[in-house]
Amino acid sequence: MAKRQALSRVIIPFTLLAVFLAVVGGSFAALTFFDGGQRTGRCTASGFETERSYSTEQTLNAATITAISIDMRLPPRAASIALATAYQESKLKNIDYGDRDSVGLFQQRPSQGWGTEEQIMDPVYASTAFYEKLAKVKGYEKMEITVAAQKVQRSAFPDAYGDHELEGRLFASALTGQSGPELECDLALAGGPAHPENVRKALAREFPRLTESGEVSSSLGSAGKDSPDGAGATTVVIRPGDERRGWALANWAVAHAASENIVGVDYREKRWDRSRHVSKDSSQWSSDATGGDSTNNDAVVIYFAKGA
Repeated sequence: MAKRQALSRVIIPFTLLAVFLAVVGGSFAALTFFDGGQRTGRCTASGFETERSYSTEQTLNAATITAISIDMRLPPRAASIALATAYQESKLKNIDYGDRDSVGLFQQRPSQGWGTEEQIMDPVYASTAFYEKLAKVKGYEKMEITVAAQKVQRSAFPDAYGDHELEGRLFASALTGQSGPELECDLALAGGPAHPENVRKALAREFPRLTESGEVSSSLGSAGKDSPDGAGATTVVIRPGDERRGWALANWAVAHAASENIVGVDYREKRWDRSRHVSKDSSQWSSDATGGDSTNNDAVVIYFAKGA
């Protein structure tokens, strides 16, 4: 009897361990089978024979900074300078602290006339303020990034901006539309309801001049039978006015995918599909899209998760 009890004390824990491992293994296998493995939750900008990975927060802020440059009709070089500056100052995070009274993406200081703390913490305001000062720097387009940035920022570490020139150029190339579909975001499957009108509001807020003039317009549309996996019935259709601006807006939409439950973006017969994984051998941008339908090839069509 004593031997049986001793044996049971050994067998039972091993049995429970085996059951636990089977459950965990089965769950992992199920996740792998249905979702292709764990997502990185990060976005990748490619170009210049390299690529860099960023958080969705950094990517969203980069999209806003670049949008303002486009709306102000500044050259792509302006976005490169602003993005490199914000990366050095805040790592592209809208932080509410810094040296002395510095806050925000560009670590601007209320005491130095940049605006109130509340204003500076608004990425649209902060980006606009940066570009307004940059535009007054004669010949900034041909300056080294670190020189142009320093003329705006007056930093105690002027050479540091040049350390992030690649980040600035990569993001600017994709988000100004110069390099086509070069932004991807490897995200978990979308969950919860989506609100297409939020994207239209963001478009009007980040491209105020272009939307007010009608050069960029948006409307709600209906998803067709060729919609990406997990798409709901409602889309946002953006008419960009020209092709380069179209690619800028398509990549801008991808940058908003995590926060707005976007599952797909179509433009010029290309589609960013959230259900695809990012890897060295595959891209989330495919060539099987129709831009929503045959009449929308010149429009950026944004698809949202079901429940929209």
